[in-house]
Amino acid sequence: MRKLLTLRHWKKTFSRIFQLLRSREVFVRDKLLFAVPVLLYWVLPDVLPLPFLPVDDIAVTMLLAEWFARRMETKYNMKL
Repeated sequence: MRKLLTLRHWKKTFSRIFQLLRSREVFVRDKLLFAVPVLLYWVLPDVLPLPFLPVDDIAVTMLLAEWFARRMETKYNMKL
């Protein structure tokens, strides 16, 4: 838990995300699995089913980024 609060961890996570999104090995549908929910939450947070959810846009992005990076690295056996 303490690791999740460090800037170094998030810098590494978003670097991994950028590399995964640019990778030719990762299918486009897998890239969209990350990009579409994040973009929708940034654009339409009040329209989604939980309009009073007290989670900021950047927090949702960070949680999805961590999940996406782990899932894609496991699925494609990548070590970034």
